[in-house]
Amino acid sequence: MKESKAKSRVLREVRDALIHQTKDTYVNLDFESPIFKEISETLDVNFAQEFGKVSGKFVYCENHEDFLHSLSSLINENNWGNIFCGEQTTLGTLLTKGGIQYTNEASKFLDQEVGITSCEFLIARTGSIMVSSRQAGGRRSFIYPPIHIVVAYASQLVPDIKDALKEIQKKYAKLPSLITTITGPSRTSDIEKTLVMGAHGPKELYVFLIDALT
Repeated sequence: MKESKAKSRVLREVRDALIHQTKDTYVNLDFESPIFKEISETLDVNFAQEFGKVSGKFVYCENHEDFLHSLSSLINENNWGNIFCGEQTTLGTLLTKGGIQYTNEASKFLDQEVGITSCEFLIARTGSIMVSSRQAGGRRSFIYPPIHIVVAYASQLVPDIKDALKEIQKKYAKLPSLITTITGPSRTSDIEKTLVMGAHGPKELYVFLIDALT
């Protein structure tokens, strides 16, 4: 009986609310104007600045030759071994051309020290990297290696995340099951309020931006 009365009261309140609707006091809201100010720098410069603020390491490359030389020098300087790249058709071919030793064997994935991947887009405003599950290296390539190297092209730079989402909708007939952004190396302050790098993912994050395809 009590339940029936309570239900009747709720339905009556809903009916009254529909009949006597509150007037909209904000009739002239602007939903079209951009939220943020326009980016004053070029997209590559703005990305590099914001990426640096979150402890990312940015390397500008004029072309493929410049990229291969810079990457090879970085590997030799740090004496890195166990390099993994799961993207064979494009990125893997480029690394092979440059004589950079790596493996794509799944059985050796857990032994990797450095993971090299591509990305979907670079978001200039926040210095973020958009990645998805449709990339050939798979989801784990972005989070497992202690050192993550992202190889991108100037054509992948977009101003804001909304632009990246629009472009990824154009790129795929069906959206990837995972779309996420990476903003700097993994970090946490959960442990005694002390900043710890690499707690839940890569400790170091590099972006090599290639300006030209040749």
